[in-house]
Amino acid sequence: MTGAVRDEDPDRLYTLTGGRSTPDSDAFDLVTLVMSECDPTPGMQSELAAVLDMCRAPTAVVEIAAELRLPVGITTILLADLLHAGKITVRHPRPMDEDPAVPGSWASVTDAATLEKVLVGLRNL
Repeated sequence: MTGAVRDEDPDRLYTLTGGRSTPDSDAFDLVTLVMSECDPTPGMQSELAAVLDMCRAPTAVVEIAAELRLPVGITTILLADLLHAGKITVRHPRPMDEDPAVPGSWASVTDAATLEKVLVGLRNL
């Protein structure tokens, strides 16, 4: 990780969030998918406009934070503002079916055989 986020001016982060340290919503975690519902408007804060531009397709919170080069906590505060304004929608990934035989279900991704194959592959690197 580069030092860019760590070296960020705390005053700037304070200004971005209006002094808030926690989001007004608990709708976000790292893998929550965000989708913009409108285009940025003139005069909008540049970070908020960037979020609306990058979220034309569903984008995870962690990806948004990385692209903005902001801490995830600060990013979730900005996203909560957009959510309350109706400018974005959020969708949480959820299991489709717990049957391991069903491709795409959480159980099929986390079964012991699959995890063992991942471990072997990582060891071979």
